[in-house]
Amino acid sequence: MSKKILVAYFSASGVTKKAASLLAKAANADLFEIQPETPYTSADLDWTNKNSRSSLEMNDPSSRPKIKRRLENLSNYDVVFLGFPVWWYTAPTIIKTFLEAHDFAGKQIILFATSGGSGLGKTESELRPCAPNAVFKGGKLLNGASESALKSWVVSLNL
Repeated sequence: MSKKILVAYFSASGVTKKAASLLAKAANADLFEIQPETPYTSADLDWTNKNSRSSLEMNDPSSRPKIKRRLENLSNYDVVFLGFPVWWYTAPTIIKTFLEAHDFAGKQIILFATSGGSGLGKTESELRPCAPNAVFKGGKLLNGASESALKSWVVSLNL
């Protein structure tokens, strides 16, 4: 692998952070955490409450939660693994904020996610308009993946 790789991720509860850390190690990649300007509380993440912050964001297609900081050196990377927990069968809207805040022209984006039960569904097609000049290259759920399984996946991508 001669390409410079970044693992960028958003994690609300720590599960995706753990997967991202293992993936970064397996891919010999740098790691960047996408953080909301206003951190999510347990009440914000209560998907059973129609008025919780996450429910309101996910029900509003124009929602773009502010991020704490931008990635200053995206131009240094060829490949970006982009990770998140699956919310309402797709990526949290903060992922759209992150994509729209950066120029991904010519970059390969490979999605990964953690989920309590659903897959990636139509996530890629929903995120593509946020980074129209990037090349999306599939994705994978990383629930409980071992470092060796992640290494095998990275190798199979022929980066």
